[in-house]
Amino acid sequence: MTTTAAYADAQTLAGTDLGWSEWLEVTQDRVNLFADATDDHQWIHVDPERAKDGPFGGPIAHGFLSLSLTVKFWSELFDLEGVGTKVNYGLDKVRFVSPVKVGDRVRMNAVIAEVTEVPGGYQFAVDQTIEIDGGTKPAVVARGLYRFYA
Repeated sequence: MTTTAAYADAQTLAGTDLGWSEWLEVTQDRVNLFADATDDHQWIHVDPERAKDGPFGGPIAHGFLSLSLTVKFWSELFDLEGVGTKVNYGLDKVRFVSPVKVGDRVRMNAVIAEVTEVPGGYQFAVDQTIEIDGGTKPAVVARGLYRFYA
């Protein structure tokens, strides 16, 4: 469910837990498309037959593919109304804790940790955790930095 807030209320949002996004299945097609986009065709990602005998028992998503899903999940979880421009400003403290296997379902929790004023707008520091359905450890833990300009 999307949390919607007004731009005028941005500074009051620090500490807000936005909950969980919808589940998303990571398919081999998605992994292959990411491999094509990044020219990273390592066999643990794109060769399901060979990957069966690899360290993970099958193909896994690229760590950066798992991380890139934060963009999709973030837009599911939060919208700031009255904004002219939204920018992904960067990331802090990124960790790939557990591999995401092809066929796994993942989702993200987001907590707005900090809101700071920047020239012309606000920067949100958001603690993001991508979990794997049935997993014991998260797939990705990162702090996303997002800027919103009026």
